[in-house]
Amino acid sequence: MKVCIVGAGAIGGWIGVKLARAGHSVSVLARGAALSAIKQNGLQLIEGGESYAAKVHTAGAASEHETPDLLVIAVKAP
Repeated sequence: MKVCIVGAGAIGGWIGVKLARAGHSVSVLARGAALSAIKQNGLQLIEGGESYAAKVHTAGAASEHETPDLLVIAVKAP
């Protein structure tokens, strides 16, 4: 399944790593420092003393992503 996550903070990043590790194709729409860090290092998760990383497609514009099967909106409410 192709998944696109809008907002790769704590929640979006956690969901992205879990889905990527489950075998799904994950892309992330991010900006600023988060965009740069994810492009360089992928998504990183530390959970229960274990570290996980997932390489994902990352871009700063929606037009740079394929149409996903699932779109996750994980941005702050304000």
